[in-house]
Amino acid sequence: TPALRQALTKQGYKLIGSHSGVKLCRWTKSMLRGRGGCYKHTFYGIESHRCMEATPSLACANKCVFCWRHHTNPVGTEWRWKMDQPEMILQEAIENHQNMIKQFKGVSGVKADRLEEAMAAKHCALSLVGEPIMYPEINRFVKLLHQHSISSFLVTNAQFPDEIRNLEPVTQLYVSVDASTRESLKRIDRPLFKDFWQRFLSSLNALSEKQQRTVYRLTLVKAWNVDELKAYAELIALGNPDFVEVKGVTYCGESSASNLTMANVPWHKEVVHFVQELADLIPDYEIACEHEHSNCLLIAHKKFKVDGEWWTWINYGRFQELVREQESSGGSKTFTAADYMAKTPRWALFGSRERGFDPLDVRYQRKNKARDVSGC
Repeated sequence: TPALRQALTKQGYKLIGSHSGVKLCRWTKSMLRGRGGCYKHTFYGIESHRCMEATPSLACANKCVFCWRHHTNPVGTEWRWKMDQPEMILQEAIENHQNMIKQFKGVSGVKADRLEEAMAAKHCALSLVGEPIMYPEINRFVKLLHQHSISSFLVTNAQFPDEIRNLEPVTQLYVSVDASTRESLKRIDRPLFKDFWQRFLSSLNALSEKQQRTVYRLTLVKAWNVDELKAYAELIALGNPDFVEVKGVTYCGESSASNLTMANVPWHKEVVHFVQELADLIPDYEIACEHEHSNCLLIAHKKFKVDGEWWTWINYGRFQELVREQESSGGSKTFTAADYMAKTPRWALFGSRERGFDPLDVRYQRKNKARDVSGC
């Protein structure tokens, strides 16, 4: 609707066609200035200044209490929009992204070499808003990304199990696991589907069948979902993800759509304590990385620990080669997460002196400024 379009545009979204959008993440801006990248830079080696945050579906099937969009995006349980073609969506997403990057030319502190690199997106975080997997041509869209040598990080809210099963290889597939019991999931995610719990469990089952990298994404909300450790461990056994990201909730200001306050935001030491307790319950996993700046930790499956060293980073060039080989073989030549892993640098590891902050950059502390909370 015009009202929704106006609200999203005001928040900085560049809308594409009738159901897609792109927006500049705050970590992209941060890395352009040499002030550090996002947790995906620390955990997986993404170059945050070369990452495009987008979605081919602004609509979502949940109304999560911690959604930083304050529910200005549409909701729905099925596709009911006039469908735009993936070629058009990607072309406009790249053009809009480049135009936003160009605006940083000459801005104080922006590094010229990074600005030049940023003009060629290397990663796409399909996590902007909504539910990208709802888009009927999601497989074609992801293939187009790979043809442009852009890696794909797709996030889903675990309400579309069939779509997860039908999804062709992505660089990394995320499932948001915002709660571990039926009651708390209903309270936190506020799903639209009546059979939301069955869909949730089926989605985790579907995830376990994937050969490429998979991640559970846990958002800790104090007084809401931090006491369900045993149930979380059972869900991890169900989906057998490669990684479990645990992040403290980001408070995004007052909203009529949510009653969260700063009291619901855990301190970093509380997140660390939760992660240590959870790791003790899942013997096949260990704490691998930390990004204190984002209040976030990474638990990794021990298969990514080779000869005592972590390999949580991604060999992006190798991934693109493997995707091309699978496509040219008609799908007969498959590959797994182990085929495109790369060694994690020492500064990214849990317990390092840098606490996950890249020593090539300089951390910047804001003083009395309104916080920009946007970003995946």
